Amino acid sequence: MKSEHEREQLIKDINILLNQAYDSTLEEIYALLKRIDDEEDEDDIKAVREAREDRSINGTVSWKKYKGHEKETA
Repeated sequence: MKSEHEREQLIKDINILLNQAYDSTLEEIYALLKRIDDEEDEDDIKAVREAREDRSINGTVSWKKYKGHEKETA
C-alpha cells in the first residue's frame, strides 16, 4: 500500500493525463475503472458467501474458547 503522499502524487499525475485525454479515451478509462470496481464487489460478495458457508459447516467458536480459557465439551 502506498503512503498518503505517494497516493496524492499519483492522483495528481493521473489528473494531468486525464485532462489531456480525448473524450473517447476518457470513456474507455471510465469503463475500465467501472469494470474493476464491479469485479472487486463480486470478489467481496464471494468472500462473504464463503465465510458464511464455512461458518455453517464448521460452526463458530467462542472468543473464550479461542483464547484457551474455556474447556471443550464434547
